[in-house]
Amino acid sequence: MDALHALALDGATAGTAVVAEEQMSGRGSRGRIWLSPPGGLWLSVLLRPASNSGLDLLSLRVGLEVASALFALGAGDAVRVRWPNDLMLGERKLGGILCEARWQGGALGWVVVGLGLNVANPVPDALRGVATNLRERLADATPAALVEPMAAAVRAAASESARLGAAELDRFAKLDWLRGRRIESPAAGVVAGIAADGGLRVAIAGGRELVVRTGPVGLADTSTAT
Repeated sequence: MDALHALALDGATAGTAVVAEEQMSGRGSRGRIWLSPPGGLWLSVLLRPASNSGLDLLSLRVGLEVASALFALGAGDAVRVRWPNDLMLGERKLGGILCEARWQGGALGWVVVGLGLNVANPVPDALRGVATNLRERLADATPAALVEPMAAAVRAAASESARLGAAELDRFAKLDWLRGRRIESPAAGVVAGIAADGGLRVAIAGGRELVVRTGPVGLADTSTAT
C-alpha cells in the first residue's frame, strides 16, 4: 500500500495494482499487524474517485465483488462477507480489506484498496481456530493466478454512490456472515443485515432496531472481536 501511495503521488492511473510476495510490515484495520507470509495474496489497487461520496461503502463493495469472484473461480458458496471489511470461509477468516484515502488540499486525491487473502500460506497453529486459507476449497489456488481476477474485482467495486442500491443490498443479504448472529458489541442484539448507508442493523430489546456504524463487532457466543 505504501508503494502504491507513492506511485499515486507520481501520477499513476486509476486501476494500477501492486502485489507483494511477502510483507514484512503488513497492516490491518485499526493499526493491527497483518501477517503476510509467502503463499498469500497481498494486493493493492489504486482508485481515483471524483468525489468521496461513496468512500464509506467502499470496503463493503469490495467484499461483495471479491466474494463473487471467488465463487466464480470455484470456491463455493461458503465464502461470506463479514461487516465491515472481512472475508470469511465457513466460520473462519479468509482475508481482509483495508481502504486508505489520501487528500490533496480539501479534495480527495485517491484511494488505495488493500486486499489480504490467505491462499496457500500456512495458518499459524495459534490462529487455526479463527483463520483459514483458500486451499481448503481450491486445492490448486495460487496467489499468481488470483492477481488479475482479484484486481478486477476491486476495480469493479468503484462507485460514487453514497447509498447501496437494492441490488447491492440483495447481494449482501445472501453473503452476510453476521446476519442472524447474536452480538454483544458495539450493540447487544441480533444482526438484521445492513442499511443502505452501510451501517450494521441490530435488532435490540423491545423490538427496536439500532443502526451502528463503527466496530469492532464482538460475537455474544464467543466473545471474539474483529
